[in-house]
Amino acid sequence: MPSHTVGTREEWAAKRKELHEREQELASVDEELAKQRQELPWVPVEKEYTFDTEEGKKTLVELFDGRSQLLIYHLMFGPSYEAACPGCTGLADHLDAALVHLNNRDVTLMCVSRAPIEKLQAYKQRMGWKFPWASSFASDFSFDFDMALTPEQMATGEMAKMVAEAPDWLKDWADNVGTDLASGMAESPGWNAFALEDGVVYHTYSRTAPDRFMLAPYYYQLLDQIPAGREADFPLRRHDEY
Repeated sequence: MPSHTVGTREEWAAKRKELHEREQELASVDEELAKQRQELPWVPVEKEYTFDTEEGKKTLVELFDGRSQLLIYHLMFGPSYEAACPGCTGLADHLDAALVHLNNRDVTLMCVSRAPIEKLQAYKQRMGWKFPWASSFASDFSFDFDMALTPEQMATGEMAKMVAEAPDWLKDWADNVGTDLASGMAESPGWNAFALEDGVVYHTYSRTAPDRFMLAPYYYQLLDQIPAGREADFPLRRHDEY
């Protein structure tokens, strides 16, 4: 437990009132940001993309599954990974519950990763997930939408420096997913949103790392309400411990 003070109910109420005012300010800013997201210009997707899915090959249009909006989470699971990123796994554990609510609002929610579909299917079964999960292994999709870097990009500049100077926790993370550090860091978590109108696919929004709220699973919001918060130490699970 963290260090803390002890006070009277009156002292608590006064501090709680101050905090509530700040929370209301944050809620107002969040509403403004949501409005700005919705007002972004739409960009036509002119390139053809094909994905491997549990139902065979599908185009980007077919991923919409008859709906007009598509929300994709780029789940970090590269071709050489043995398991998904632990953080992405924590987020993905919450997606199944959201499916019916999003589908009822004309939104298809799914994940996309670069690992071959066979690896994704095996991990999905192991985790008991139901959400649709497609592989972009044979496509440029993840690269074109800034969710993956090529070996050439990883070997030069800032990324090469980050690999060479990686802290121990990042090396442990790569070991946890079962790959080398450069291959692990070539993948990026993030969200991409698309709209389908009159047969044309538009890219409407994206959110990429680093962004501490982008990756946060729902249980982080629950942890934020208790004394220890989300920053309490917890051991990383190895890829063979899920």
